[in-house]
Amino acid sequence: MAVGIFDSGLGGLTVLDAVVKRLPDVPVVYFGDNANAPYGVRDADDVYNLTTNAVERMWDAGCDLVILACNTASAAALRRMQESWIPPNKRVLGVFVPLIEALTERSWGDNSPPREVEVKHVALFATPATVASRAFQRELAFRAIGVDVEAQACGGVVDAIEDGDMILAEALVRSHVDALKRKMPNPEAAILGCTHYPLMQDVFQDALGPDVKVYSQANLVAESLADYLERHPGMTGPGEESMFLTTGDPRKVSDRATQFLRRKITFQSA
Repeated sequence: MAVGIFDSGLGGLTVLDAVVKRLPDVPVVYFGDNANAPYGVRDADDVYNLTTNAVERMWDAGCDLVILACNTASAAALRRMQESWIPPNKRVLGVFVPLIEALTERSWGDNSPPREVEVKHVALFATPATVASRAFQRELAFRAIGVDVEAQACGGVVDAIEDGDMILAEALVRSHVDALKRKMPNPEAAILGCTHYPLMQDVFQDALGPDVKVYSQANLVAESLADYLERHPGMTGPGEESMFLTTGDPRKVSDRATQFLRRKITFQSA
């Protein structure tokens, strides 16, 4: 009954942590493609190939359902995977869904025409690849009209977080928020469109100001997964063991992950 969670690096651990707290009885297989991180500066074909390789490894580990806890993979690879690659007995879900559900206050299964929503001015902070894909804007347009989205590519933030340099990460976040506010001075809401960014949520909130509602992914994804599994109980795979897999150096990744989550995490080679 294992569920897979994939990320290019450590950011998806924020999703894993929320999923484990929400669904403590469900084994989770986490795959970090640390040897190839970050994905945010790669082209779409590269992201697609790396992502499909990782998902196949998690299928082998007994996960029939895999969450792409990587916004870049969700933006650049997921639609192509769903259209031509994923077999009928498997599911791969992205992380945009819960965000858009929360922002538009409508369920993903609601296929009614797009309608006006309360929030009109939205700031999107994401990796360069996610911003370039315009996947968030495309999915939002299916469900809402009259929403102005200003996207800010946050170069360097993921690298700083992965390197454990939180001082640099904070400086970069504040610089990117300043750049966004020059384009959109008064956003009503902000989307943290990268699973690394919840670690910097307080910094984003402080830089944006108290009147901006900040949407972070981890808890939204965990709640959405719980709802999905309740509606599709057959999608929990045969795997019974939680494990952490990496394409990087298991010792180094384990040390970083332990610092990241502030509890002992042990990775093994994928």
